[in-house]
Amino acid sequence: MFDSSLFFVSTNNATNAKAHGCNNGALMDRFGVLIQGLLAIVAFSTLMLKRFREPKGERRPWRIWFYDTSKQAIGALFIHFANVFLSNLAEEDPCSLYLMNFLLDATLGMLLIWAGVKAISCVVEYKQFTLLTFGEYGDPPQAAAWIGQCALYMLIMVFEKTVISLVLLIPGWTKLQEVLLDSIPNPQLELVLVMLIVPFIVNAIMFWVVDSLLMRKYKNKTTPESPESSKSVEVSTRIVAEESQVLLAAGNDTDPSESEHEGDVIQDPSKIKIMDSSYCQQV
Repeated sequence: MFDSSLFFVSTNNATNAKAHGCNNGALMDRFGVLIQGLLAIVAFSTLMLKRFREPKGERRPWRIWFYDTSKQAIGALFIHFANVFLSNLAEEDPCSLYLMNFLLDATLGMLLIWAGVKAISCVVEYKQFTLLTFGEYGDPPQAAAWIGQCALYMLIMVFEKTVISLVLLIPGWTKLQEVLLDSIPNPQLELVLVMLIVPFIVNAIMFWVVDSLLMRKYKNKTTPESPESSKSVEVSTRIVAEESQVLLAAGNDTDPSESEHEGDVIQDPSKIKIMDSSYCQQV
């Protein structure tokens, strides 16, 4: 006799094994949003760490640091929500599609971002648009320069995401998507791995590298506003003033003798003239 219960059990196990993973819409539910918020806090803390790791003489002021890192924040949010939108288009397991997008952004996309920053920097330098140079905001820093640089950086990010989306249209990615997270049976564990652990490690490296591309390279160890430079200026002016006083005092001491000597020299010709005139009268 054929046992139908065994057939239904085997089919149910097969379907459950095939259907494990993130459900459609899992990236934007309450747990997914919580994981994304935690990722944002932890990832951008690496930029804080990078600032304090900078040499003290080259460390950026907080306002300049905010202008530099906020461009990355806007670009990263755009890439993140674009990946979430594209992943939700998948019928099954959007987490694996999100991970594929993210890994391509971190590899091929990183190369595209580097090329875009270099290309725009060359054009800006050729056209002499100083305020559009990445990391240059004027003195004092101007918000208009920051807005212009944000617009240029967003153009780079749109270009990067467009190229990555076209790459994903190449046949063969669906097979990789099926086996990418196939060994993880728990959907929430897969979500934490895809939305927190892997993005944190990769974003920490990306933020560090891109911030080095966008920041201004400060070569002076001390700025004119630093207390060390102001003290050195005061000491140098004091030394110059003392030297000038010594020179004036030495000049005043030598003037009377020189004037007396010059007077003697001047008096001798007058005596000679008087003697000559008296001699002529006698003759």
